Amino acid sequence: MEYSVQKIGGSKVEISFKIEKDEWNDCIAKAYDKNKHNYKIEGFRSGKVPFKLLVNRYGIEMFYEDALDYALNKYYSEILEKEKDLEVISKPDIDVKTVGEEGISAVFTTDIYPEVTLGDYKGLKIKKVSSSVQESEIDSEISKVIESHARWIDIADREIKINDKIILDYSGSVDGVMFEGGTAEKATLDIGSGQFIPGFEEQLIGVRIAEEKNVEVTFPVDYHSKDLAGKKAIFKCIVHEIKEKQLPELNDDFAKDLGDYETLEDYKKSIRESMEEKAIEKAKYEEENLLIEKIAENTIIDIPDVLIEQEIQRMINDFSIRMAYSGLKFEDYLKYTGSDMDKFKNEHKEEARESVKARLILEAIIKNENLTVEKEEVDKEVELLAKSSGKNMNDYKNEMKEDQIARIMNKIIGDKLFDFLRKNNTFE
Repeated sequence: MEYSVQKIGGSKVEISFKIEKDEWNDCIAKAYDKNKHNYKIEGFRSGKVPFKLLVNRYGIEMFYEDALDYALNKYYSEILEKEKDLEVISKPDIDVKTVGEEGISAVFTTDIYPEVTLGDYKGLKIKKVSSSVQESEIDSEISKVIESHARWIDIADREIKINDKIILDYSGSVDGVMFEGGTAEKATLDIGSGQFIPGFEEQLIGVRIAEEKNVEVTFPVDYHSKDLAGKKAIFKCIVHEIKEKQLPELNDDFAKDLGDYETLEDYKKSIRESMEEKAIEKAKYEEENLLIEKIAENTIIDIPDVLIEQEIQRMINDFSIRMAYSGLKFEDYLKYTGSDMDKFKNEHKEEARESVKARLILEAIIKNENLTVEKEEVDKEVELLAKSSGKNMNDYKNEMKEDQIARIMNKIIGDKLFDFLRKNNTFE
């Protein structure tokens, strides 16, 4: 086999190869062996039809397709094994130039990890992000906790007010005709939440239990169901229950119920410390993003489309998992938002490009600075995980899967990288 490798830009290569008659004949023999049980000629048992008889009767060309498939796979793999610096990231496009008794020649064109020409990544000045926590933020966090401990009290002697929770039946119609999805029994609705069609909840304010009310609304013109978009509808409603929110009193007793706190001030102090820790981490993350953006400004990378496609698919997978936790399929989400897969991909293409670029930059710095992970460092992390699980380290490590070890190694190398970048740049 003869071959040559030629780079095209920073993220593609052309691999030209050819094999002469002897190697080609070996490939043809392999094609014959692979399919000999399929050849049937009267007088011969299955798998026993002689090679020369098949050639004389049908011509050597009958083996070319399978022989070519075998040759392309075999020699492409051999070339990649020899050219270890080629980090191939996609299946190759194959252009067969010649096929005949004397041999074959072909050209593989494939994407490789792009070359990264790094800009300055040391000695940069980056704006420091504030990590201070305002009292109003602490008060807001405490308000959320209070809300989460609210009780709902049944109300029987008054009409519906804003912020009530009600249980109702409703049936909707357009021009007197009921429509799919417009009917429900014992549905729960928070008045003022904006869950339903605009104007629906407001018209229920003032209604009492067991009282019927016809609610007239107009569906938004961009409503997900095109059959209803922009149309007027009447919902016949009857209220079964009214519940009023009762918030706990913010005092020492409330703090004691939340945990190991003696006073309300102890609890507030704990909230403040927790929020400050999160604010420091958030500021640190934002500063690191600003640093990556600064490095990216003068970094040259020819990013192949295949990497962007892979990143978009990762984003779709992550988004689908988050939707699943809410009981919603990704396809349904697209339908409800008036989108589709192509539109979603186009909308997130630039975000995916920036994400890939940032990852390639960080990988290039790691390589440039020869940052590595030592076995002892991995063992230390595994030991901490084993202790938290109450297990022996060796037993815990033997139970670990490869992807778990890989995540630990990624964490270690990531921490080393950003420690390096923080030491070699200024945040002011």
